[in-house]
Amino acid sequence: MDFTEVELSPDDASFQRDLRTYLSELVTDEVRLRDRQTGDNFDEGVHLALGARGFLEKEYRTGSDGGFTRIQRRIWDLERRRAHVPWVTWGTTVMVAKAVAAFGKAELVDDVMPRVFDGTARMCLGYTEPEGGSDVATCKTRAVREADGSSWVINGSKMFTTGAHNCQYVFLLTNTDPAAPKHKSLSMFLVPLDTPGIEIQGIRTVDGDRTNIVYYTDVRVDEKYLLGEANGGWTVLRGPLDAEHGAAPTEADGLSDVSIMAHQAGVMAAAVDAVAAHVGRSDPSGRRMVDDGAVAHRLGRSAARLEASLSTPSIFGRVAQAQTMRDIAPDLMDLAGAASVLPVDTDGAADNGASEYAFRFAPLFGIYGGTLEVFRNMIAQHVLGLGKPNYSPPATKAPVAT
Repeated sequence: MDFTEVELSPDDASFQRDLRTYLSELVTDEVRLRDRQTGDNFDEGVHLALGARGFLEKEYRTGSDGGFTRIQRRIWDLERRRAHVPWVTWGTTVMVAKAVAAFGKAELVDDVMPRVFDGTARMCLGYTEPEGGSDVATCKTRAVREADGSSWVINGSKMFTTGAHNCQYVFLLTNTDPAAPKHKSLSMFLVPLDTPGIEIQGIRTVDGDRTNIVYYTDVRVDEKYLLGEANGGWTVLRGPLDAEHGAAPTEADGLSDVSIMAHQAGVMAAAVDAVAAHVGRSDPSGRRMVDDGAVAHRLGRSAARLEASLSTPSIFGRVAQAQTMRDIAPDLMDLAGAASVLPVDTDGAADNGASEYAFRFAPLFGIYGGTLEVFRNMIAQHVLGLGKPNYSPPATKAPVAT
């Protein structure tokens, strides 16, 4: 791994300065507090402002197609994280928009893509079902083509459709041929969320985020919203699914995140920094907690594990970051003391709630985009060449006659 610092050109240095100033003015304390209170990971005013400045389109496009250069893209990633830009909904929108551009009918692409770029069209992921677990191919939400072939009727429900209440479309996985093998029975639709028959109900997670369960009751959508071919949904889904799993290839120039979900791992990094600052302060007698060897050892161990996880590539990093947050968050709270249980912006919070939030976020970090167990199975099968796991109950031996 190359840790060489990139020397910015005058133009790139100017871009970084201007962007940092712009984002610091756009993402105010009020925006950050509102985001924490709502759990939305989205702010419409911020999102529309970024669209109006052309930043959303530049992130979507490649450098040769009018997007950010590779250096500018890295600056953009780092500066929006520094400013704590609410970002989850744009992340899902980008994944879906690429599938729409690749598999959507011309009239749909022409209608949707300009609105993606100006921020007025956002998209969420309709994969998981209440009883489906992480295997999205077991989809039971049904889409039935009407007799005249002009439209489809959809019935079913989806769980963990994060951002649905702030989006205009859902990238919806459906079953269109229950008699077919499970990967050949799927079709993908881009369903407008204002279609009659759709009900969105909010769910709050333990870390305070909001996700949704969405019900589809006799939802009628035009044929133009079918992406790709009927029963060819797995082909449409693979690109966004690979991107979400971190299995998509990255550039070889070292300017990309080494693994997915580095944005979320920032919660862990912020907690380590906040606790380090807390134990490094002197009390009225001039004593610092970090001068205790046990405290220094535990803090150093947490910091070392953080750095190792952030430097772990591909889907290995996905596992390393989430597991590390689960492991070190309790230690960080213990180091910060009893006042670490107080949440952000609470008087007396030891570290302004950083480790407390990391502790609550850690279980979810190991679930978003697929559970750690799923990723470990992917590593076992696709990297190590091991067989598929067998979850059937152990065979019982017949009693031996005596």
